[in-house]
Amino acid sequence: MENNTAGKAELPKELMNNGKSFLKEIRNFLKELLDIHDDTDRETTLETVKRDISFKGHNAWILVFSIFVASIGLNVSSTAVVIGAMLISPLMGPIVGVGFSVAINDIDTLKRSLVNLGVMVFLSVLTAYLYFLISPIKEETPELVARTYPTILDVLIAIFGGLALIVAKTKKGAIASVIMGVAIATALMPPLCTVGYGLAIANWEYAGGALYLFTINSIFIALSTFLMAKLLRFPLVKYANSKRRRNTARLASLVAILVMIPSIILFVNLLREQVFVSKTKEFVHEVINYPGAEVVKFEQNYKTKIIEVYLIGRQVPQLQVDQWITEIKQLPDFEDVVLQVYQGSDQSSEMAARLSTEVRAGILEDLYVRNQQVVEDKDARIRLLEQELVKYRSAGIPFASISREAKINYSAIEEMSYANSLVTNFSRIDTVPTFNVRWASGLSNTAKKAEMNKLEQWLQVRLSLDTLSVKAVN
Repeated sequence: MENNTAGKAELPKELMNNGKSFLKEIRNFLKELLDIHDDTDRETTLETVKRDISFKGHNAWILVFSIFVASIGLNVSSTAVVIGAMLISPLMGPIVGVGFSVAINDIDTLKRSLVNLGVMVFLSVLTAYLYFLISPIKEETPELVARTYPTILDVLIAIFGGLALIVAKTKKGAIASVIMGVAIATALMPPLCTVGYGLAIANWEYAGGALYLFTINSIFIALSTFLMAKLLRFPLVKYANSKRRRNTARLASLVAILVMIPSIILFVNLLREQVFVSKTKEFVHEVINYPGAEVVKFEQNYKTKIIEVYLIGRQVPQLQVDQWITEIKQLPDFEDVVLQVYQGSDQSSEMAARLSTEVRAGILEDLYVRNQQVVEDKDARIRLLEQELVKYRSAGIPFASISREAKINYSAIEEMSYANSLVTNFSRIDTVPTFNVRWASGLSNTAKKAEMNKLEQWLQVRLSLDTLSVKAVN
C-alpha cells in the first residue's frame, strides 16, 4: 500500500520535470531561431552606414537621374518605371544614418546625415519641379495622386521596412535583396517627385501632402533604425572629454524623445482616421439600404466629421434617413458625426446639383467602361462576318463570261471547270476557288506551265481574289 502511494507521488513530479524540459527546449529553439546578436557585424555595419551617408560625385548624379526616372514614371503612371527609380535612389542612406547616429551618440555622424538629407531633399524636389515645369503632360495620374497624403499603412510600411533594412545591414554579409525590397516598399522617391509636381502646377495641397508623406516615412525609418541599434547593443561613441560625452548623450536622448513623441501622436491620429474611414465604409455598405434606392457615391471628412451619401432611385422617407442618422451616432467615436443624405429628386441645395452632374457623369463613365469591351467584341465579330461575306460573294463568280474571256486570251485551253474546294490545316477551314483546265495535247510542258502561271495571275486580277487555285487536268 505504501509503495503504491509513493509511486503516485513520483508520477506528478516526473510530469513536471518533463514539462520543464519541454519548455526549456522550446525556449532554446526560439532563441536560436530569432536571435540575431551573434550574426551581427557591428564594425562593418558602422562603416557601411557612414559610407552610405556620403552625398557627392556619383551619388549626386545617381539621385538626379533617379528623380528624372521616377518623375517620368509618375507622369505616365507606370508602376514599373517608378519601382526602377526607387531601386537606384541613394535617399535611404542619410535617413538610416540619422537613426543610427542618435542610437550610438555620434553627434558628428548625425550632423553629416542631417546636412546630406537636406541637400538630397532639396535637389530631388528641384529636379522634379524642373521636369514637371517643362513637361507637356501635367495630367494627374493615379501614381501621383496616391502620393499626396499619408495613411496608417504608410506608417506601418515605414516601421517594418526600416526594421528589415537595419537587420539586413547588420548581418554579416548584408542581404542585398532585402535592402532593395525595402527601397521599393518604403517609397521615398515618389513623394518628393510629387512635391515637385505640386509646385510646378501651383497645387500647394499636393506639394504639402506629399512632403508630409515623405517626412513620415523618413521619421519612422530613422526611428526603426534607432530602436534596432539599441536592441542590438551597438557600442556608444567614446569621447575623451567626459563633459562632452554627457552633453552628447543628453542631446541624443533629447532628439530621440522629440522624434518619438510626435511620431506616436502622429501614428495614433492616422490610426484613428483610418478607423473612421473603415467604419464609414462599413456603415454605408451594411446599413444604408432601402428597396428601390441605391448608393452611387459617398464621401467622408475626418476633420469635419461630415459624411455625405448620394442616393438615386426610389425616394427614401425622411423617417428612414433619421433612423440612419441615429444609428451612426451610436457607433463608438461617431457621436459628433453629421450624416447628410442627398437624393436624386432633392433640388434644394448646391449638393443636389453635384448629384446631378458629378455622380451621373460618374455613372455614365462607369457604364461606358463596362460596355467598351462588349462593343469592341461586337465590332470584331462584324468585321469577321464582313470578311466571310466577301468570301461568299466572291465565290459566286460569273463563270460563263470568265470562261469565254479565258478562251479568247488563252486559245490552247480545250476545257475549263470551276468549283469551291474546302481546305483545312486542322486548325481552321478555308474555301478556295479552284479552276481545272485541260490544255491542247500539242502544248509542251514548259509552255503549259507558263500559260498556267499567266492564267492564274489573270484570274486573281479579274476576280479580285487573293487566293485561288489553277490545276491542269489530262
